Amino acid sequence: MNKSKLSLGPLLFNWSNDKIRDFYFSVADEAPVDHVYLGEVVCAKRIAGKDYLPEVITRLEKAGKKIILSGMILVLDGRDMKTVQDMASMAGDYLVEANDMSAASLLRGQDHAIGPFINIYNEASLKYYEDGGASRISLAPELPASSLRALAKVATSELEVQIFGRMPLAISARCYHARAHKLHKDGCQYVCERDPDGLTVDTMDGQPFLAINGLQTLSYSYANLMAELPELSKMGINHFRLSPHDVDMVKVSRIYRDRLDGKINLEEANDILQAEMFALEFSNGYYHNMAGLKQVGT
Repeated sequence: MNKSKLSLGPLLFNWSNDKIRDFYFSVADEAPVDHVYLGEVVCAKRIAGKDYLPEVITRLEKAGKKIILSGMILVLDGRDMKTVQDMASMAGDYLVEANDMSAASLLRGQDHAIGPFINIYNEASLKYYEDGGASRISLAPELPASSLRALAKVATSELEVQIFGRMPLAISARCYHARAHKLHKDGCQYVCERDPDGLTVDTMDGQPFLAINGLQTLSYSYANLMAELPELSKMGINHFRLSPHDVDMVKVSRIYRDRLDGKINLEEANDILQAEMFALEFSNGYYHNMAGLKQVGT
């Protein structure tokens, strides 16, 4: 499995400027990842005052990391569209990941990436985006192994699968975080910054079920496809995405890298990961064609 590549997906959460900068500096200097996705994908309001990109890109490139710029998931108004257009205009300098159809249309005919927020569930839709210039496609986390295998058989692009982190489930024009604090979206006071990994949503029975992140709904459990890595590689999928969280992502990336390189066995890798993510729940149900929150195996 040592030919496999690790990537760090775009940061989904609203962290402070300094925290983001320090995070990516540590990734540049210490994390064994090959690709790093950068850009605000959830809420364009968060971009205000965020000026870390030039410094972060320089540091990552000096460390030999390949940069991919990620576009917005949902385009709601002129401000969002301007953000998407600005990102698309950089396609000549960097690979740009489209996460909604407006960006995919702007980038069509150029070399670009397609993110997991654009649904690709069959061979025909995969070919459509590949014919439009997509050379790298990150597949939605809810796809089971049978679908991944079918897509991998016909793919001409590089396919990527998320193997770690809370799974993105939905995006909305409404801000759940603001409503939870009795605030209006336009006067949200950026309360999503209070929850660096998302705000847990419980069922009426008090069981943790989902997590909210501004406009976004995420799974409560953290995807962990450590056990499925050999099978994914046999399918021909060799690009694996780690979604950033407020934990030691350098250590998390090393665990997956060591497992991919065969330096540690599955049991040891999962034990180390569990110790790092103490008290959090893992899941791999989607991969096994079950409810996404299920954990199959140990």
